[in-house]
Amino acid sequence: MGVDQGVMVGAMGKETFWRQAARPFEEGAAEYDGWFEESLLFAIERVALRELRTPLRGPKLEVGVGPGRFAEALGVEFGVDPALAPLALAKKRGVRVSQAVGEALPYLGHSMQTVLLLFTYCFLEDPRPVLRECRRVLKPGGHLVLGLIVADSPWGRMLQQKKEGGHPFYRQARFYDPGEVEACLAGCGFIVEERRSSLMQAPEALQKMEHSRAGLVSQAGFAVLVAGVVP
Repeated sequence: MGVDQGVMVGAMGKETFWRQAARPFEEGAAEYDGWFEESLLFAIERVALRELRTPLRGPKLEVGVGPGRFAEALGVEFGVDPALAPLALAKKRGVRVSQAVGEALPYLGHSMQTVLLLFTYCFLEDPRPVLRECRRVLKPGGHLVLGLIVADSPWGRMLQQKKEGGHPFYRQARFYDPGEVEACLAGCGFIVEERRSSLMQAPEALQKMEHSRAGLVSQAGFAVLVAGVVP
């Protein structure tokens, strides 16, 4: 269920922003994918997602699937991304991919049980159209899973410094605190049902594996929100 680039751009009407945001991941796909190898940070985030108590049923879709590392680890069947090169890597990992953007998902309404936005929310120019699209494709009783680097945390501040320094991967990023995201979710017809926190170690002190904690923990660098659709 892929869409060609012309349909993608025409549907979203924001070609310039998405091209700018996606270009570093298109040009640096191999470098970005290689970062996951033997990465303690990836392992911690992956465990946090696996420790969610909410049952995440299939079919599952990841918006901003990138090279498919999280999708492979979490059993996600479908993935979309505006950058083509990472999609080739995700496809090799068994994900059924489409080049598309979150504002125009190429799936029927009520076709997914779980939609994941992992490290994608911070790259959205306006999250609301994407959240509404996620709501459209979710089945009744389905869930939206958001993974966030928390702005007011050592990790958020470190990435903000990288953004201000012109780092290609973070130049277009905007980091949020969970309360801001929850307010946006509520305005788009979602209610948060589960919260988990991880990355208690600061970036410069990351040395050992962590398990996540229930709720939102002060100074945690990684927060996961699981939201259901308001009837």
